[in-house]
Amino acid sequence: MGVRDSLWAVLAVAWLCLQAQVLHSQEDLVCNSSDSKALLDLMSNFESRVDGWGLDSSANCCDWLGVVCCSSSSLGLSDGSSGSGRVVELVLASKKLVGNLSDSLGKLDQLRLFNLSNNHLKGILPELLLHLPNLQVLDLSDNEFSGLVPESANLPSLRIFNISGNYFHGSLPVWICANSTGIQVLNLAGNDFSDVIPRGLGNCGSLQNLSLAKNSLTGGISEDIFTLGQLVQLSLQENSFSGPLGSGIGNLTELVWLDISTNGFSGSIPDVFQNMKKLQYFTVHTNGFAGSIPSSLSILPSLEFLNLNNNSLTGTIALNCSAMSSLVSLDLGSNSFRGPFPEDLPNCQKLRSVNLARNKFTTPIPQSFKNFSSLAYLSISNSSLSNISSALGILQHCSNLTVLVLTRNYFDEELPNDASLSFPKLKVLVMANSRLRGSMPRWVRGCTRLELLDLSWNRLGGTIPSWIGDFQSLFYLDLQQNSFVGEIPKEITGLPALIHRNMSISESSPDFPFFWKKNMTSGVLQYKQYTSFPSTVDLGGNSLHGLIWPEFGNLKSIQTFVLSNNFLSGSIPDNLSEMTILETLNLSYNNLSGSIPSSLVLLNFLARFNVAHNNLSGVVPRRGQFSSFPDSSFEGNNLCGYHTAPCPASQSNSGSANHSDNHSGSSDHAMSDRNLGMTIGFAFGVGIGIALGTTRIGDSCLSMIIKCCNRVTSCH
Repeated sequence: MGVRDSLWAVLAVAWLCLQAQVLHSQEDLVCNSSDSKALLDLMSNFESRVDGWGLDSSANCCDWLGVVCCSSSSLGLSDGSSGSGRVVELVLASKKLVGNLSDSLGKLDQLRLFNLSNNHLKGILPELLLHLPNLQVLDLSDNEFSGLVPESANLPSLRIFNISGNYFHGSLPVWICANSTGIQVLNLAGNDFSDVIPRGLGNCGSLQNLSLAKNSLTGGISEDIFTLGQLVQLSLQENSFSGPLGSGIGNLTELVWLDISTNGFSGSIPDVFQNMKKLQYFTVHTNGFAGSIPSSLSILPSLEFLNLNNNSLTGTIALNCSAMSSLVSLDLGSNSFRGPFPEDLPNCQKLRSVNLARNKFTTPIPQSFKNFSSLAYLSISNSSLSNISSALGILQHCSNLTVLVLTRNYFDEELPNDASLSFPKLKVLVMANSRLRGSMPRWVRGCTRLELLDLSWNRLGGTIPSWIGDFQSLFYLDLQQNSFVGEIPKEITGLPALIHRNMSISESSPDFPFFWKKNMTSGVLQYKQYTSFPSTVDLGGNSLHGLIWPEFGNLKSIQTFVLSNNFLSGSIPDNLSEMTILETLNLSYNNLSGSIPSSLVLLNFLARFNVAHNNLSGVVPRRGQFSSFPDSSFEGNNLCGYHTAPCPASQSNSGSANHSDNHSGSSDHAMSDRNLGMTIGFAFGVGIGIALGTTRIGDSCLSMIIKCCNRVTSCH
């Protein structure tokens, strides 16, 4: 079933659910006393009562929040009158419930749907809950349950079993398939299940969605899984699977979604995709696969999303784009591909996202890319490319180009300053860590939609032009570690996106990881959207002189402000205390004088503060968050008091300031791959849903139905 068909199915079922609710509202049912007692007993195990639930068994539980009843007669129960109501659904998802489940749930023998997902419930699963003969949907996902799943489970009517996002451990509970042969959705992801997959999954012959992701499973993929001929989605990512990927994967001809990323698979990817004609999403990133791209995969017409990132694949990139008519996102980054730059990619007429970073190409970007009208996101960092003038001249013809990352290429070349170059839709431009020479290129001024500009770790010189303040959406400016001279343009203090950042003006980028590295020694942070980056101005490591403008206080939406390792003089403006969400302030290694403004204690989010090696004097204020910062953030000055030498008795030791980690001398705040290389890595993940722009299958259609309407049963 395609994504559009899945969406229509969800909408159709939602409509039917609504009709069932209307019909139900017309019934006047009195709750069965046994059911009512069971629900009250359940509530007694919670730390607070459920809103709208009665306090005694005389209340009509059929009217309670989250409870749906059907008449005994409509359920075929001969011992009940038409006005007697039996509980068939209990839905209390996302109600902030805290507590445990009680064995009394076993008395709800007519229950069809049980959904307590996204709460704070804990403890073990009551065995009687897993013996309800009519239960079709059990969703306890995103809670804090733990322990073992009882092996005595007997749920003959079960269709959907979701206990993902808990703390269950032990062997994978495949025994659920023994008595639940009609199960269609089995989601055990995000727990602590370990060891190899036991035999038994083959008994779930109707299974369409199997998710075992984010556990600690080992060994290979069970041969049982390869017999599940109706599987539509198989998610095995983030485990410890190893060994080769068996050729039996080719038996799953109904698969639409296959994710085995972040495991320890090795060997070659089997060439068995010729019969998998419905496969749209295939990701195997972060494994140990070697060899070349399978030929049957490189001609698959249904494939929309292909992610082979971070493996050891070799050879040339040979894709038949004329055949791959549906391909939208391609990530082949961080492999060992060599040879010519792939010229055929523009023939993939729907291809929007391309990551070829960290490979070794022997030819430059080809002329064929002038016809690449669908291309919006391109990363080719660290790929041994040369001739940046030619590359920019070609890429400007990609009329929809939005994100361009060329980091660690074109070493020691002159950055073109041709004002006629035009990238009218560009929002992200990264050309970092390449020792590029020249000045701030005039053509950048025409990129009026820029939101993120990173030219750091190059050898660019001259002054920073005043037009840098013209960008209405620029929230991330990184020019650190260059040779810029002159004063800081005051126009930067008027960047609208840093005064009142409103990212709603920016459309979402594809769901792929961007990386940001705060400094040379820190770990890497990963974001799925570049718009999640901290709002930043980083001009550190240049030769700038003059004052720090008091008007920088206007930037009330800035999170990182770095001016370290320059020749700035004058005092630290008191107005910087108006940067109300500032997290990092690094002014170290300058010629600043005067005292530390006591008003900086008002910066409640400040976590990193460094004024080391200036000409500052006076008292280090004691109030605020000073105890959390190292002494090194104040060294190399004439300060006294807290973190420094004691003050003479004549000087006051009152006041306040905040300070932070030294950032290795220069707060080398940069996106990932700084010095080691800075890369925005693409692992493009819009997946199947990219065809609609907003819809993806991540969970199965059936699971989406539950979340959509929380009703799957009718009384008849």
